[in-house]
Amino acid sequence: MTPSPGWYRDPKAPHLERWWDGTAWTEHRRAPEVPGPPVPLPPPVPGSPSAGDVAAQRSKVIALIAAGAVLVTAIVTGAIVLGKDDGGTEVNTAPTLATSDPAPREPATDTPTRTPTPSGSTSEPSADDPAVVEDQLNGITLPLLDGWVRPQTFTEPDVLMSTDGTYECPGDDFGLCRHGKVISRTAPQNGETSPEALAKADIEEAADEAYDRDRVGRRPFGGIESHQVVKSGTVKVAGRAGYFVRWRVRTAEGPGGYVQSLAFASPAGTEAPVLVRYVLDAGEDGPPLADMDRFTQGIRRTTD
Repeated sequence: MTPSPGWYRDPKAPHLERWWDGTAWTEHRRAPEVPGPPVPLPPPVPGSPSAGDVAAQRSKVIALIAAGAVLVTAIVTGAIVLGKDDGGTEVNTAPTLATSDPAPREPATDTPTRTPTPSGSTSEPSADDPAVVEDQLNGITLPLLDGWVRPQTFTEPDVLMSTDGTYECPGDDFGLCRHGKVISRTAPQNGETSPEALAKADIEEAADEAYDRDRVGRRPFGGIESHQVVKSGTVKVAGRAGYFVRWRVRTAEGPGGYVQSLAFASPAGTEAPVLVRYVLDAGEDGPPLADMDRFTQGIRRTTD
């Protein structure tokens, strides 16, 4: 006979009650409402599992789980034993990560790679269309002739321009020289005011600094052996009276050169005397000697 609908002990969870609808178990469950003796199980329904069957199945599951655990333990133990050699040293069976071959290296070369450095401009203004170089302190400009460039690095102060390029100085001391320089400075306050006296007093110092011993004590041309006055006289500079003295200097090393001191009153209104020095190497590599006259004739006030 089929039990009537009602709450009965759940065969799968005996601590709960489950609703029996008269023909089958539903999914409705609850805790027992009143503590007391266990609610009797309904009579078994044909095709439904009994409590004994459920307990037997649960015991089988537990036994299988225990057997599996024993088997896993045995396998692990055997792997550990087999992973050791005869001397008792444990063998590391952990897999190692495969590494890719390193990228091929460039073959070493004896010649180091140099970073290119920017070269100076080769498009300097020509003599037909000269630019000008300004001496702001003394209020004058000079033409930048063909083959001459503005200074970049000089240990000597007051250099307005130089010839383009350098060469190894012929003297004993290592260094680089240039074939020509133009220097402009305010005349020293030594009591002399006339352009002639200033030019004559300056020419020897100008020659020594150019061809005998420079400001750092080197002798790039081995020293001056002799000099000769080749030209001197009055000259008008930017509308002011001036005077110049030119020497031909012979040196122990190299062809020597020409040095000129030019003195005149500043056209800037200060009337302070100005000294302009020209230094040109002699020989075929030196600039034209006529450049000295071109510079002098091209001196202007900065306001012109």
